[in-house]
Amino acid sequence: MESIVHILARELGQKESYIQNVVTLIDEGNTIPFIARYRKELHGAMDDTTLRTLADRLQYLRNLDKRREEVKSAIEGQGKLTEELSAAIDSAATLAEVEDLYRPYKQKRRTRATVAKEKGLEPLALLLFAQAMDGPAPEQAAQDYIDPEKGVETAADALQGANDIIAEQISDDADIRKLLRELVWKKGYLVSAAADKEPEDSVYRLYYAFRSPLNRLQGHQVLAINRGEREDVLKVGVEMDRESALVPVRRRVLHPGAPAMAFVRAAAEDAYDRLIFPSVEREMRNLLTENANEGAIKMFGLNLKPLLLQPPVKGFVTMGLDPGYRNGCKVAVVDDTGKVLDTAVVYPTFSEKKKREAIETLSGLIRKHGVVHIAIGNGTASRETEQMTVELIKELGGSVSYMIVNEAGASVYSASKLAAEEFPDFDVNLRSAVSIARRLQDPLAELVKIDPKSIGVGQYQHDMPQARLDETLGGVVEDCVNRVGVDLNTASAPLLAYVAGLNNTTAKNIVKYREENGAFTTRKQVLKVPKLGPKAFEQCAGFLRVPESKNVLDHTGVHPESYDAAQKLLELCGYTLKDVAAGAIAQLADRVAAYGKEKAAEDCGVGLPTLEDIVKELSKPGRDPRDELPKPILRTDVMEMKDLKPGMELTGTVRNVIDFGVFVDIGVHQDGLVHISQLSSRRVRHPSEVCAVGDIVTVWVLEVDEKKKRISLTMKQPREAAV
Repeated sequence: MESIVHILARELGQKESYIQNVVTLIDEGNTIPFIARYRKELHGAMDDTTLRTLADRLQYLRNLDKRREEVKSAIEGQGKLTEELSAAIDSAATLAEVEDLYRPYKQKRRTRATVAKEKGLEPLALLLFAQAMDGPAPEQAAQDYIDPEKGVETAADALQGANDIIAEQISDDADIRKLLRELVWKKGYLVSAAADKEPEDSVYRLYYAFRSPLNRLQGHQVLAINRGEREDVLKVGVEMDRESALVPVRRRVLHPGAPAMAFVRAAAEDAYDRLIFPSVEREMRNLLTENANEGAIKMFGLNLKPLLLQPPVKGFVTMGLDPGYRNGCKVAVVDDTGKVLDTAVVYPTFSEKKKREAIETLSGLIRKHGVVHIAIGNGTASRETEQMTVELIKELGGSVSYMIVNEAGASVYSASKLAAEEFPDFDVNLRSAVSIARRLQDPLAELVKIDPKSIGVGQYQHDMPQARLDETLGGVVEDCVNRVGVDLNTASAPLLAYVAGLNNTTAKNIVKYREENGAFTTRKQVLKVPKLGPKAFEQCAGFLRVPESKNVLDHTGVHPESYDAAQKLLELCGYTLKDVAAGAIAQLADRVAAYGKEKAAEDCGVGLPTLEDIVKELSKPGRDPRDELPKPILRTDVMEMKDLKPGMELTGTVRNVIDFGVFVDIGVHQDGLVHISQLSSRRVRHPSEVCAVGDIVTVWVLEVDEKKKRISLTMKQPREAAV
C-alpha cells in the first residue's frame, strides 16, 4: 500500500523529505503560518496555500486509512475477510471505493432480498446466477422451492425472490458500481425543468429547460440549480442512456448460452433500474455539489485574501459616513490611530435645507479635526451622500478626498457583542460609521472583527457546508494577519486571536495585561501573559511587532530564535543594530552577495531561506507588505450612470470575482460587470487567472442599461472588444 507521504509528494510535486518534515511539524503542534515563515529549510519554501492543501489532504488520507481498518475489522468479524478483499480495500483510493467494497457485508435494513432469503430462496438464486451450461431452466428449478408455509405459493413467487437476491448481489458488486460511476460521469447529463407548467420569470429562468454534460457543469450552475430545486422552482435529475449503461453490467454478469442467462439478464436490468442507477444518480449529484462547494469556497478565499490585504490609508484623520434615509447619515471622525474624536448625525436626503445644514456640520468637523479623507459606506442612500460629499469638497477647495467603502458586514459588527464592548456608549448606527472610517485606514484590522461570510466577496456562501467554509476562510484571515504582522501594543483582541499560536483567550489576556501593566517593551514580555507558554510564544513571537522596544529586532519579522544570527550577519557586513534603527543599511543585500550568501548562512548558523528573510527584514524594519500594492483610488468628483458612454475609458477597483466574470467599481455607485469573455483577448478558463479583488484596472464601457442598472464593461482594448 502506497504511504501517505508518497501520495502527498506525488500529488503536490514535492520531495518526500519535505512532505515528511511538514507532517512531523504539524503533528508537533506547529501552525501553518509558523511553518510557512520560519521553517522554510525543512519544506523547500512552500507557501501557506500549499501547506494548507497538504494539511487538508493529510487529514483526508488519515481518515481513509482509519476507515480501511474499520471496514476490514468489521468484515473479519464476520469471518469473510480474504487476502484478495483485504488487498482491494488497502488499494482503494477514495472513501467511496472503500464503502463499495464494504457494501455486500454491511448490515442492511430489511430489503426485498433479505425477505427472499428468509423464505429459503438463496440457494435457488445462487444456482441460477451461476448460469451453468448444463443447468436447469429457471421455471424448472423454481419448482423445488415452492413452499406455501413460507409464502412461496408458485414458481413465479420463487423466481421473483431469486430475482431480488441476484439484483441485490449485482448492485453490491464494487467493480460494477465503479464502472457505472465513471461511465455516468463521462456520458451522463444533468437536466432541469421548471416545476410549474407556466413558470413565472425568475432568477432561475436559465434553468427552466436546461441540459448539460455532468463533467462540463460550472460550479455556479450547480449551486443555482440546487437552490432552485430546494425552493421548489426546478425539477432536477440525471439522464443516462440506459442501453449504454447496461452494456458493462451485462458483460460482467452474463454467461451467453446458459439456460438461465435470460433470467439473469432481467435481474441485472432490475438491479440497474431499481438499485444501481438511483444510487449513482445521488452520488453524481453529491459529487457535483461537493465540487461546486469546494470551488465556491476556494473562490471565496481567493477574493477574501486581497480584500483583507488592501493597502491601508494610514496616518490621516478620517471621517466615516454611514448613509441612510429615515435615520439620517451617521458620522464618525477618527484620528490617525482609529480613536474616535467626534460623532454626529446629519440628514442630507430630507430637503435642500437639511442638506445645507449637513454640509455645514461636516465642514465644521473637518476643520476642527483636520480631516483629510472621507469614507462613505456603499449601502442605502450612498449615491445621495456621495453627491453631497462632492459639493462639500468643492466648497472646501478640494483639500479633502473621499472613497466609497464596501460596508458589507458593518451592520453585523455594529450589533455584535464585540462592538458593544468596544463602544458601550455609542448607538449601533454610529458604531457602523466608526467601522467604515477604520476600513479605509486599515481594512485588515477592521475586517477581522466580522465573520468572513458577511464580508460579501463570495457567492452562495449560505449554501456552503458551514464548518468547511469557516475553516477555509479562517485560514485565509490567519494567513493575511500573520503575513502583515501585528502591533502588540495597539492590536485588538480579535486581531490578536488570528496570530499563529494565539486564541481568543490568550488574545484577551494580552489586551488585559496591556491595560493593567502598560505597553509591552519587548517581545519576551509576552511570556508573562497568563496561559501563554513557550510553545505559543514560539509560534506567535515572529508575527508580533513591538515598536516601543529598544531592540530594533522586535520591530521586525525576524524571529527571536534568529536574533543571534541577525546580529552575526550585521557584524559580517560591518553594521550594527543602531544602523538598522537609523535605516542606514541600504547596501546590506549587496554586501551579503559580495560575501557569498551560502557562506554567510553557514557562518550565521541558519539556512539560506532564513538568511534571505533576515536581510529583507533588516533592510526595511517594520515594513508592511501592503505598502507595495497599488494604492486605493480616492476621488474628489462624482460621475453618474447617465454620464457613461460606450467606449469611455475608466479606472476602477475590482470588488468581486465570480465564475462568470468580475465586478468593478468605476465610481458611479453601481458596479459594472466584465464578463469572462471580455477579460482578455486570450482564452480565460477562470476570471481569477486575470485579476483579484482590490486590483486597480483599466476598463472600457460596452453598454449601459439605466433601467435595469446594468453596466457592461470590457478589459480588452475597444478595437479588440469589437472583434
